[in-house]
Amino acid sequence: MTEEIDVSSLKTWIGNSETVSDYLTSSLVGRFHATLDPLLWLGGDGAPLGIQWCTNVSAAHTGKLSEDGHALKGDFLPPVPLPARMWAGGEIIHYQELSTDMSVIRISKVSDVVAKNGKSGPLFFVTIDQEFFSQDRLCISERQDFVFRDFPKTGKPITSKPASLTDTVRGTLMGKLTPDPILLFRYSALTFNSHRIHYDQGYACNTEGYPGIVVHGPLQATWLLNLAAKIVGKPPRRFSFRGLAPVTAGSPISLFHAGDKNSGKVWCEADNGVTSFVAQYHDS
Repeated sequence: MTEEIDVSSLKTWIGNSETVSDYLTSSLVGRFHATLDPLLWLGGDGAPLGIQWCTNVSAAHTGKLSEDGHALKGDFLPPVPLPARMWAGGEIIHYQELSTDMSVIRISKVSDVVAKNGKSGPLFFVTIDQEFFSQDRLCISERQDFVFRDFPKTGKPITSKPASLTDTVRGTLMGKLTPDPILLFRYSALTFNSHRIHYDQGYACNTEGYPGIVVHGPLQATWLLNLAAKIVGKPPRRFSFRGLAPVTAGSPISLFHAGDKNSGKVWCEADNGVTSFVAQYHDS
């Protein structure tokens, strides 16, 4: 239980920060397009939406990776003593579009550490606030929410219940795709993400309890962010999102929309009725 973990010690990481400088190259943009077309919004003059998750990435040395493929905790992130981590969601505010062939600076800060007790055991939520600057201008501010949990008990794989049909009935089907291991591999390469749940089926199933290799949260967020931009006609001013359930490679995913050009909801839904990722957008 969370009472057995020194929460006060973990909270001392609040305020911890890192700054990463990078150059947003046209070659990275080209690889991004090659991986994600035709689901990208192409109406802007700047770099494609969602590419901030592919640039200014932290590069931990191989010797400083944990068993799951992530960087060891205790440096930037607090040393939460729970092994499994998930990108639970967050929020983006757009001020300016990032430009290709320009330098970008990312400033990230740990803003909160919260302990909770879930149905499956203790959970820790770590919030990261980020700002992306280019040409001395703030382009994007972002909140990222991460959740840490224990591995599931042996023989009890992670399962998800279908969502209510209410949203599907109200929503409009905007697209459909079936992510495969090649797409997941290429997106992991774009984001320098070595989390084994996205490519190592044995680890994903036998250690973390998933039924297969898992589709990235940021990848689903990128689909939905670009879908929202197509609806609004420009990058939505505010875009908040959260993961609801894991979805694995080979599972068809439908993209739905409900709302108008000013505000609304977009979401990813698997063929079994499970809503895996949902987002709200606002153009103000």
